[in-house]
Amino acid sequence: MTNKVEIRCLSKFFGSVQVLHGIDLTVKQGEIVCLIGPSGSGKSTLLRCINQLEGAQEGIVRVDGVIQGWSVKNGKLHELSSREVIAQRSHIGMVFQRFNLFPHLTALENIIEAPIHVRGIRRADAIEHACELLTNVGLESKREAYPSELSGGQQQRVAIARALAMKPRLMLFDEPTSALDPELVSEVLNVMKSLAESGMTMIVVTHELGFAREVADRVVFMDQGRIVEDGPPEELLTSPKNSRTKSFISSVLQ
Repeated sequence: MTNKVEIRCLSKFFGSVQVLHGIDLTVKQGEIVCLIGPSGSGKSTLLRCINQLEGAQEGIVRVDGVIQGWSVKNGKLHELSSREVIAQRSHIGMVFQRFNLFPHLTALENIIEAPIHVRGIRRADAIEHACELLTNVGLESKREAYPSELSGGQQQRVAIARALAMKPRLMLFDEPTSALDPELVSEVLNVMKSLAESGMTMIVVTHELGFAREVADRVVFMDQGRIVEDGPPEELLTSPKNSRTKSFISSVLQ
């Protein structure tokens, strides 16, 4: 399999505080990687650096072999313009903890907004694709509903459909179930499982170890801005080698 994401020596500071310490990570085409770890370990920041929502001070991120945020001219790196960054970012879907839907737009309108205005897709084509996506996430009857009329789980499924409407090559999920009531978690995880089965490359920050065990090809444990352990879920979640990983998993499973 070819490499979809390559991260090399990535370091990120907020002021004088270093939150990522020389991260090296490779994700292959079609692979599902779950990032786990305590709050403040750098998981969400890593996702935001991949999607250029945060800039890193050191290191590089490549997606499909292309350096994110920079171009190479005459052997030197040159920072991309805002428009070029947006163009790169449009190939990466991201779903956040909070659903971030536009409250004044219906479910359908939320989904077609970016394809029309960023990609220049014809409105009729965007609507047709959006209706297919709403059917795929089990919300075909909610196309005219506003976010305030939807449950948290439904809003998150609309957010996933909205990300997929851009036909991304990579999907990033930042704790997509953490803001949901427990009974609504499974409906979102089921949509993510279906997406994984379709062959989409996914990097998922999650505290749902059951989901990681069932769906992930690899689980990466992060702590204090570093990758501590990386391996298949049946190994890392059952018999982790690192003592810090062991204590974290024990605390989550209590």
